[in-house]
Amino acid sequence: MAVRGELEWIAQLRRSAPRTGGALRLGIGDDCAVLRPPAGHDVLVTTDFSLDGVHFRRDWHPAHSAGHRCLARGLSDLAAMGARPMAAFLSLALPRGLRKTAAGRRWVDGFLAGLLTLAERTGTPLAGGDTATAPGEQVLADIVLLGSAPRGTELRRSGARAGDGIYVTGALGGAAAELEMLSHRPSRFRTAVADGTHPHLFPVPRLAVGSQLRRRGLATACIDLSDGLATDLQHLCKESGVGALVDADMFPHHPLLQRQSPEQAHTMALRGGEDYELLFTAARTARVPKRIAGVPVTRVGVITFGSGVLIDQASVRKEQQAKLREALQGGGWEHDL
Repeated sequence: MAVRGELEWIAQLRRSAPRTGGALRLGIGDDCAVLRPPAGHDVLVTTDFSLDGVHFRRDWHPAHSAGHRCLARGLSDLAAMGARPMAAFLSLALPRGLRKTAAGRRWVDGFLAGLLTLAERTGTPLAGGDTATAPGEQVLADIVLLGSAPRGTELRRSGARAGDGIYVTGALGGAAAELEMLSHRPSRFRTAVADGTHPHLFPVPRLAVGSQLRRRGLATACIDLSDGLATDLQHLCKESGVGALVDADMFPHHPLLQRQSPEQAHTMALRGGEDYELLFTAARTARVPKRIAGVPVTRVGVITFGSGVLIDQASVRKEQQAKLREALQGGGWEHDL
């Protein structure tokens, strides 16, 4: 990107993003941001790429959805550890010709608007970042997020024990179902807004839920559902050194799955990914409410001794009884490296 374009970009960000507030002592405008975490807190850091053609497509996703999703991915990581956002840093590489056309400038402005709207809603100041010219025709975005949690209290994947219940927030499979709809008719979603009805385009990071799980001491382990329950539950079990048994009949299906066959709905709920709900475990003696921070919570299984994850589905037909207890072999999202 030309120097002139970079200066205009920085000026636009300075007009849109707060320079101070909360943990942010000094934001965009200097060589470094200055942060001051609350006394007695640890700083938690996460980073996520959002790649054009992988995590979003400019010919499918509205620009404000791509910006929203870029920030939401990192915020969900903070939510999974019970952290409160402190600041975000955005690095953006744009194709050389994108900002030279009116349509391209509108796309970049929409991307920023989507990101900053979610940032304001979640109290996450954009404190800096970087710009560059992309080596090809794809937009490359990287978000770095800093959060804080009282020292030694952050939620982890490694605390689950045999006998703990397994719980999920919200509903499963909606993101996969909406993505399928988007692939067939992207034009119908161009005016979509973040109103809670678009689980793929505008996922809602469960920050308040994660914070309450940490404050109440309810969760023994926690992870966000970015790659699908099948994959993410295995991650949690591996870190905790345990196994799991889940009941597919208990999965809280998103209303969008009503359009799918029962088999496809089951697959989307189990392996779809990008729901950005929280999966957590709680001691067998814990009283887990049906709602936390206004979000439904559903028990879907139990942690077991040993290793590996098994799935039960008692509602299948008799000729499928052999598949009642099948081992989960992932099937969620995994990057090719």
